[in-house]
Amino acid sequence: MSSLVRRAVLNLRSNFTGNRYLSTSGSKATGLYGFHQLKSPQGFQRFVDNAIERSGELIDYISGMPSSKEILKAMDEISDTVCTVLDSTTLCRHTHPDREFVQEATKALMRMNEYLHFLNTNQSLYNAVVKAEQDKYLPRSEDKRAAAHLRFDFEKGGVHLCSDKLDRVNKLNKDISQLCIEFGENIDKDPGHVDVPASVIPKRLHHLMKPIKRYRSLGSISKNREKEFRIVTEESTLHTILQHVPDDKVRKMAYARGNSAPRANLAVLDKLIAARHELAQIVGYKSYAEYCMQLNLSSSPDVVYSFLLKMSKLVRPMADEEFKAIWNFKKEKYGQGCGDLEPWDETYLTGLMKSSVSELDFSVVSSYFPLSQCIEGLKVLTESLFGMTFRSIPLADSETWHPDVLKMSLHHPDEGDLGYLYLDLTSRKGKYPGCAHYAIKGGRRISDSDYQLPVVALVCNFSESRYSSTVRLSHSEVETLFHEFGHALHSLLSRTDYQHFSGTRIAFDLAETPSNLFEYYAWDYRVLRTFSKHYSTGEPIPENLVEALQRAKKMFAATELQRQILYAMVDQKLFGEESSVPKDTVTLFRDLKMQHTSWKHMEGTHWHTRFTHLLNYGAGYYTYLYAKCFAATIWQKICKDDPLSRATGSAIRMGLLQHGGAKDPSDLLNDLVGDGILTKLDGGIVPDVSSLYGELGLLTRDLSKSQL
Repeated sequence: MSSLVRRAVLNLRSNFTGNRYLSTSGSKATGLYGFHQLKSPQGFQRFVDNAIERSGELIDYISGMPSSKEILKAMDEISDTVCTVLDSTTLCRHTHPDREFVQEATKALMRMNEYLHFLNTNQSLYNAVVKAEQDKYLPRSEDKRAAAHLRFDFEKGGVHLCSDKLDRVNKLNKDISQLCIEFGENIDKDPGHVDVPASVIPKRLHHLMKPIKRYRSLGSISKNREKEFRIVTEESTLHTILQHVPDDKVRKMAYARGNSAPRANLAVLDKLIAARHELAQIVGYKSYAEYCMQLNLSSSPDVVYSFLLKMSKLVRPMADEEFKAIWNFKKEKYGQGCGDLEPWDETYLTGLMKSSVSELDFSVVSSYFPLSQCIEGLKVLTESLFGMTFRSIPLADSETWHPDVLKMSLHHPDEGDLGYLYLDLTSRKGKYPGCAHYAIKGGRRISDSDYQLPVVALVCNFSESRYSSTVRLSHSEVETLFHEFGHALHSLLSRTDYQHFSGTRIAFDLAETPSNLFEYYAWDYRVLRTFSKHYSTGEPIPENLVEALQRAKKMFAATELQRQILYAMVDQKLFGEESSVPKDTVTLFRDLKMQHTSWKHMEGTHWHTRFTHLLNYGAGYYTYLYAKCFAATIWQKICKDDPLSRATGSAIRMGLLQHGGAKDPSDLLNDLVGDGILTKLDGGIVPDVSSLYGELGLLTRDLSKSQL
């Protein structure tokens, strides 16, 4: 099996492309993710040592001011070396079942972050990058773009500041890293819980609960010992309770507890907001939001918030009609004296409405999506669109972190292996609770004939069925799998000269577009019929079942879109301009919810203290809405007529995926689609919303009572 870098060039001075690469050859000497240093937890420290040593060699080389092209290649190798450590330690922290590995990865992450701050404020590197950017003879547009982006990144890090301010910037960056880790750890340590009588929980959910025994029952003291359950209100279990438990008192208790834990994150978030704001102002920006958006399509927080207000205004009438329809359904089901429509009613009642109107049994739907068939679906999709196959690869000793992990190479009959994909898709204790794509190694050009192949991991948390060892996915989980697969393909199929632009390393408000585009494939019957088969009979999924799913999706489309707009507004306000008085984040969230939706706010709750997107997507959650709009237009104009054709695949690969961040995002979108995907607003660029609103029926839909 070929190495990820097909040929190592070790001559540091004469041909500066040296690289200590990992192997996928199945060698007994390999370690975690194929890195020989990671055969044991203690190897993470050697991993960091080697990265710092190699970066030091590269810094010395760059300080000698070689040619502009060599400066950029050396800078990119530093970036590649550091990112490999940072990404690998993050993946390990989120997925490894061995606590010692996790602890050592955390130490390595903190140490590497400290070194990263040193790199970002290194004057010699900055001077070299400025020299390269000013070179009129750089041969390619990607070289010029790389130089400009690197220079801008240095200046965001404060390299141009006096020593006192630079020291403060470094301290703030360290504090921000630690606060982000603390925020996530608090969610793991304090998910919240409520204790309820076993009799109020449907039997099919008992396996999610921990049995306990008390002398009290719900809301009163019982004289008889009654079996009780403890509901741990982490995100997945909370959603299940809110969707499937008929007792509104239980739903209310679970909602209240789940949305008020962890309380410790209120203080952590306050500190994070303050640190990010101070950092932005020292570097020369009004706010952290402005600090984040300079290279984005949006270009400024004012553009983003104008866009969000416009979307909110457009969606509000239809969302209000949906709200009224849900309330009417509640009154019809429980009588006129049932009270107001409450936040803990939404998931339960909309689920009932979708099932009744669309004649959907969601337990039947999951029968057609065993995980093994869904993986097969990803392979079929890749071969249909791109003429490529995923080939299973045996995992080498110490390379894997769990027996369930799979490894595949992406292979093209003419181009050979294009990259490597790890799949870690099933849930287990201690694992990161969400779904995510991790770039372990970015692609980059080593020489005219050699390319460092990307390595990525796709991580999800799909659970076994209660009465079967077969893992079967709900359709929403299938959609999530396809979303993350879109990220993986973006990383695997980009062919940029610089890893700095590899795959998802792209303008923030374009990065989610491929993943949102691939969600469409999870809803199209022409795609689903190629792999979706009943787990016991092998019967293909019926077309009328897919049509019912599609109808159900549109029933509360405005409400769901309104929720995403609200989240983006909260994110913008938290990291926008700072007032003289520190923000009360609980009041801020409550006021925005009351202003932009019809739903009540439950006093005492603070949902945002478990909103982890505030960490990596701080001031950037709006990018999901940009991506939804872009993906809708791309689907309508390029994919919809023949979603599985090679012509469609070629347009996606050559027009979108292969460029990574190496091409200006507005040029990329206009070249891919033509007119009708971008529009200008207040000096920035925003998506055209007509394709998204049209497909969701938000422009013409009549939400009369007879239809809901």
